[in-house]
Amino acid sequence: MFGVSLSGLRIMACVTGLLSAAAGAHAKDFMSPDILVLGDSQISFGSGPAFVEFFTDIKKHCNPDPIQKQQLTSLGEMKVSVIGVRSTSLHSWTARRGRAKGAVCDVDPKWKVNAGAYGYVNQTANQYVQIGRGRNYQFCAAGKSPFEEMFREDYYNPGLLLMSFLGNSAKRWAHNPELAVEDVEKMQAQLPHDIPCIFMTTAPAYKKSITDLRRKAQVNLQAAFEQTGSHCSFVPGVTPQTVAANQGNKKYFRLNKRGMVKDPFHPNKAAAKNFFALEMGGICKAIFDQIGMQHPSVN
Repeated sequence: MFGVSLSGLRIMACVTGLLSAAAGAHAKDFMSPDILVLGDSQISFGSGPAFVEFFTDIKKHCNPDPIQKQQLTSLGEMKVSVIGVRSTSLHSWTARRGRAKGAVCDVDPKWKVNAGAYGYVNQTANQYVQIGRGRNYQFCAAGKSPFEEMFREDYYNPGLLLMSFLGNSAKRWAHNPELAVEDVEKMQAQLPHDIPCIFMTTAPAYKKSITDLRRKAQVNLQAAFEQTGSHCSFVPGVTPQTVAANQGNKKYFRLNKRGMVKDPFHPNKAAAKNFFALEMGGICKAIFDQIGMQHPSVN
């Protein structure tokens, strides 16, 4: 009646079955990374490779003692995935609808990609991806937040999660401490409580005015983690040492043809490498605090 023959229907049914089987195979083939890093555009602009390098070789960077070496076995082969999604922050990943969720899930109208992905999750030569496309980035479903989709059964189940955000919520957290508490509470409600997690604020900016606002936001956010009793470790990224390294330092930011800083918000790869060197102690302590909590019987 629609101009399709019986043989055509059989072909369509066969194709549909093959597609369904392929989709099921993709779902079954997915293997969660052992270590997952989520962040914003700082990852795409410079820190992505630094995160992969640091977490791929924790033993070299953190010099673990015998007990800590044993605890590190909980992280398996240390397959590291790093995903940074444009102008996102913590509340973007817990939102079930609206503009906040759209920052993660909406297709970028100009570039058609909205994230940088590195390490185990992206073995291609192209670091840029669109969240919601491809089996490794299925974080978007109606009525659910990206966190709820990411950490659904049989999908992402890392042995360690690190979140790295600050700039895109600087005004939100600096001007309203109650919103910082709200964001952490929603995070706590949506993250599986058996996943060790660390929250580290991002690196300081080039301009003092930007860094001052972020420092105030960081103070309120850290207080929110303490107030809510979050199981995540908090590592401040804005410290006297990191501010001294980044603020006003042209070599750590992208320059225009006249040698002027054209992007004061995103430190470059050299800055990211130095940032990790300065933050090493805090990051390593947070790692062993978190995985140690999962193995209280280790002696």
